[in-house]
Order: sequence, then C-alpha cells, then structure tokens
Amino acid sequence: MRFLRLSKRFHGFCHARTGNNCSSNIHRRLLSSYFDGINNEDSQLPVLIVGAGPVGLVLSILLTKLGVRCAVMEKSRAFSRHPQAHFINNRSMEIFCKLNGLADEILRYQPPVDLWRKFIYCTSLTGPVLGSVDHMQPQDFARVLSPVSVAHFSQYKLMRLLIEQLKDIDFQIRGDELMNSDDNKLLEPEILLGYECTSVNATKNGVTVTACSTSNGKHATKCFQCSFLVGTDGAGSTVRKLMGIGMSGERDMQKLISIHFLSQELGQYLMNERPGMLFFVFNTEAIGVIVAHDLKQGEFVVQVPFYPPQQKVKDFSSEMCEKLIVNLVGRELADINVMDVKPWVMHAEVAEAFLAGNSRVILAGDAAHRFPPAGGFGMNTGIQDVHNLAWKLASVLKGIAPPSILSTYETERRQIAIFNTALSVQNFKAAMAVPAALGLDPIIASSIHRTINDTFGSILPTDLQRAMLNGIFSIGRMQLSESLLNENNPLGSSRLSKLRQIFEEGKSLQLQFPAEDLGFRYSKGALVSDGDSSSSAPETPTGRRREYIPSSDPGTKLPHMTIRLLSEYSSEGTFSTLDLISGENVEFLLIIAPIKESYQLAQAAFKVAEEFKVPLKVCVMWQEKTSDGIGSSETAVVPWKNFVDVVEAKSCPTSPSWWELCQMTDKGAILVRPDEHIAWRTESEIKNDPFSVLNKAFSAILGLDSYDKISVF
Repeated sequence: MRFLRLSKRFHGFCHARTGNNCSSNIHRRLLSSYFDGINNEDSQLPVLIVGAGPVGLVLSILLTKLGVRCAVMEKSRAFSRHPQAHFINNRSMEIFCKLNGLADEILRYQPPVDLWRKFIYCTSLTGPVLGSVDHMQPQDFARVLSPVSVAHFSQYKLMRLLIEQLKDIDFQIRGDELMNSDDNKLLEPEILLGYECTSVNATKNGVTVTACSTSNGKHATKCFQCSFLVGTDGAGSTVRKLMGIGMSGERDMQKLISIHFLSQELGQYLMNERPGMLFFVFNTEAIGVIVAHDLKQGEFVVQVPFYPPQQKVKDFSSEMCEKLIVNLVGRELADINVMDVKPWVMHAEVAEAFLAGNSRVILAGDAAHRFPPAGGFGMNTGIQDVHNLAWKLASVLKGIAPPSILSTYETERRQIAIFNTALSVQNFKAAMAVPAALGLDPIIASSIHRTINDTFGSILPTDLQRAMLNGIFSIGRMQLSESLLNENNPLGSSRLSKLRQIFEEGKSLQLQFPAEDLGFRYSKGALVSDGDSSSSAPETPTGRRREYIPSSDPGTKLPHMTIRLLSEYSSEGTFSTLDLISGENVEFLLIIAPIKESYQLAQAAFKVAEEFKVPLKVCVMWQEKTSDGIGSSETAVVPWKNFVDVVEAKSCPTSPSWWELCQMTDKGAILVRPDEHIAWRTESEIKNDPFSVLNKAFSAILGLDSYDKISVF
C-alpha cells in the first residue's frame, strides 16, 4: 500500500516548453508514421499471449498495468491442479511486490519457513537420516539486500492468485461459448480456454493466428488478428515449433514420473518429526524424491525415474503408486489419495531465437528455455523474461521506442537463459553426487537402459525386457541394504563419510543462488555500458551458493535500500528504492544527490525526456546526516514537478550510505529502466553539455540512434 500511495502521489509527467532538438524530433516523426492508429480502440488486438501458465498470466497483468490491451489463449480446457513449480526466488518476489500485493499474499499463505527450509536424505521418511541441509541463512530474511524473501508456494496456488487478480481487472474467462459464434475477435481482456494454436502467419502489418477447439464432438476453427504474439506455451511450445525455431543444448537428460498425492497422516508425521521441502529416499525397495508442497495440507509429489518403453505410464496405477509411496515412506499410510500421474523429460536447452516473424512473434518462459528443475530457475526465469519484455512491448505500442528495441529482449534474456541452463545442469550434477557416493551411479543406470533398448529392444518381448531391467536395478539397490550401509562395514562407512563430506562442503543440490538470483547482469542491450570488460562477463556457474553483492553497473538490478519520504522524515513509514519505479507507466527514474551539479543534470534529463516523450521521474537521495531542516528540491528542478525527495532509513549507523552501496560517490547519477535495471550511469559530474550526454544515452537505450537505418518491420 505504501508503494501505491507513492505512485499516485508522483504519477504523471509535467511538460514544460524547451528548445527543440533536431535529432530527437526527426526520430519521433519517423516513429509517428508507424504508430498512428496502432493502439486505437478499433484496431487489432495489440498483444495475444498463447499459454495461460504463470508466465503468460504475469505478462497479461504487467501489460494491462502498463495500459496495453491483451488477451490470453490456452489449449487446455481448465487450469492445471498439478503442483509443478514451487520455489519462488527473490527477484520474482520483488516483481510480485508490484502486482497489487501479490508477494504479501504469497508470504501470508505459504507454509511456515521452518517446515520447508531443509533437504533431507534418508533411507525412508520414517527410517534413518543420512544427512540434511538447511538452505536458509539469517541474511535471507533480514531484508537488507531485498525488500522481500523467497517463498515456497505451489504453482497451481500461484495461478489461483493470478487469476483472481485478472478477474479484478475485468478479464473474462471463456471457452465453449465461442464455438457457436461466428465472431473471430477476442474480447479484451480475456482468457480463452480450450483453443490450440495451429498456425501463425506474421507479416509487416501484424500476426494472424489460427486456433482450433473440439468439444462434445463439435469442432471449431477461429482466426485472430494481433500486432504481437507472445508464446508462453511451455516446454513443448507449439508457437516455437510453428515458427521453426530450434533448441540447442542437452536433450533427454532424464525421464521421470511425477505422482501427485495427498496424505494428512504423512504431513502431520513430517511436521512433528522431520519437516523439510525435499526428501531424497534411498532403500532396497525404491529410490525417489518426495517434494513436500504443503505439510499442513498433506500435499506431496513423488518423482521417480521412468524407463520407457519397458515402463509405461499406465503401469503407474493407483495401486502401484500407493505401493511405491509406502516403500518410500517406510510404513503403511491409511489415507493415501493419488491425484495425478504425469511423465516428463528433463532437458537443458535454449531456443536458438526468442524472436521470429519480423519480431512480431516472441517466446518467453519454458517456450524459450528448458532447464533441469535443480534450483527452481524455470518458472522464475520465465517471470523475469516477461518483466523485461512488458515495458518494451508497451514502449513500442505507445510510440516511445521503435520496434528494434524488441531485439534487446532477445539479447538480454537469451544470455541469462544460457547462463541459468548451465547453472541448473551444475546443480543437477551436484544432486547426482549423492546417489553416486552411495554406490548408485545414475550414469550406469542410464547406460543399462540404453543397452537394453539398443540390443534387445527389437528381439525380446516388452514384459521380458521389463523383468530384466527391474532385476538389474533391484540388484543395484542392494548397495543400500542395512548390512552394507552402516558404520561397521568398511565399504559402508567409507560411503557414509564421503556423503557427509559432500554435505559439509556444500556440494549437494542447492536451493538458493543469491548472486545469480539478484545479481544477474545484462552485458548489452537497452543500456549504455561503462565499457568495463572485466566486469561484463559472468562468472562460470559452479552449482554452489554465492552471495549477492549490490552494484550500480549498467545492466544490473537497482540495489534495494530502505528509504522514506524526506517530507515525512520523522514518520515510521518506509519503502524500498525499488518502489520508486512505477509499475503503472513506462517511466524511467534518475537518481541524484542534492547538489548543484546533479540538479543541473536533472534539468537536462527532463528536457531530453520531453523531447523523446519518455516519462521520467527524478529521485533526490538525501543522506540521513544531512537531512535535518532541509526543505525540498522543488526550486532546483522547477518547472518540472515529477520528482521525489527521499532520505535513507538506516537500521544501523554503520550501514553503508546509498552511494557507498552503489560503489559510487554522490557526484554521480543513475538512470533506471521501467524493469528496475540500470540503463546508464555517470560516476562523476558531467561538466560539459549534460543535455547532449543524456540525449545520446536515451537514444541508445531506446534504439533511436539507429532507428533511421532500420526499416519498421
């Protein structure tokens, strides 16, 4: 609520007449020829989103908040109830802070942290514990580096909250009622269920999407027109395939079966005896991972290796699943309720392009990248994709930037996807180190399966192949027998010692990666680099936790600091520097110190922003020790009104100042994009012609410096 009040108070862009700049006016006239009418009420739908998962729904909310009309189309007839993703990292939670209190709702409804902070390795859920890892550290909840903490919240619950938000902003949910209509126009806004995209035709004038639906024996085909199509339709993306975009990376790393089940009895037991998020179980009867989505509700997902064609999905009947669950738990349960069984394949791939069809068709989320689930980067990377994309689409549709700015979405986000793929693979390998230490090498298991397929697949009956595979794996699981895996057995003692070493050295599967979560940096794109090549290349991912160090380098996220309005210096009300960026407008933010030269820079920035018709707000950052008795910056920035005076709200006198946190002096200035990433900075006073410097900066950020060389679509 504090952020909403702040946004309303400083919303708007005050215009004052200044001298014309020839270059920016030429660019603006070039843009106007394309943008006249593109976003009129009677024009085609500006954005159609294909895929109503969390990434697509978040994009629809972000675009709507930015004033861009959009609709969502989903091939399923209902929203999934399978828990799927469940870890929401710090950066995604920061984005959710701007979505009408979504982050607060998640923190309110999620299980208590002490019920999910650990990964537990055991012979069964009721048997001996081989080791445990606590993934939460005190700084994770101190809210010093971020205004919000990570969360454990199942995907379908997140979807429920997102859908409620969309309903609150007048989105309608439709399905079968469109089948009997001749209307080929989507309502705005709406979520259309039960329609699968079958063809995409992108031209210089827009995109034509053909979609089909079948219900109760009836078949309907519809054609929809839109300016931009965004494919957020998952790992098997139809949009990606229709556009002929390939994937590069490692395929078929592992095949698994996910079993969604409920058991209040198991939930109560684990809450009382050994609470945790993930349980890695190794015994002679079964090997698997149990994800505790909510111990209070008794909601779990079991993940076990899957070996087709010897194994089939239909083999995992309710009875078979219950038997497997009992073997992993180590005792009978009276209330097992198997809800769903789903096969899935683990990949580590990134789309070869995120844009297609003259940049009219865009991929985001799992449609653009497929990671191993280790570290929870899949959904989180997708949410951050659309946070990057939303303001750029809005900039194009509102005539602020040329279509070429969309190329920076691919430039920036594909770089992050490639890095997160490598990090997820490293973390997955760390996860495999545990069974390897116990004498169960997953590579050998895969090799055995591949050998059976290659040598006996076309000779022996499937049932005999299955019996052979099960027999070999059963012999392998004897490595986990109590007679072998104990401290009195030399081999067992050696393996247990190696296991402890893996846990102590942080070489097992990790949950949190603060340096990559909050500290990722765009090295090039819609920004002006400092040209410091030494800091532009990201470190090679190690799969181990590294701490986040705030930075003001262009391309990084704006650091968080707790601040308060200077006019309310004595009040208790505080907010984050991230709250200074509006989620309601394509607005840039310039942060300066209250000194004469910086006020002159702010004056120049306002003039440039007016020339480019870009909303700009100036934040004047006062230090606590100099704030007593000071009025405001009003006279220093007149005639412009869109500024805010804030003061640092330090919790400790020894805490760094804002400029120290940014590793700068107060002679510098920071320009922040609408997605809270730093677009440009100066580390020292600009003595000569700040107008020209900022003109070049805005031109580079918005892609206007090369616009006259690029044809519009």
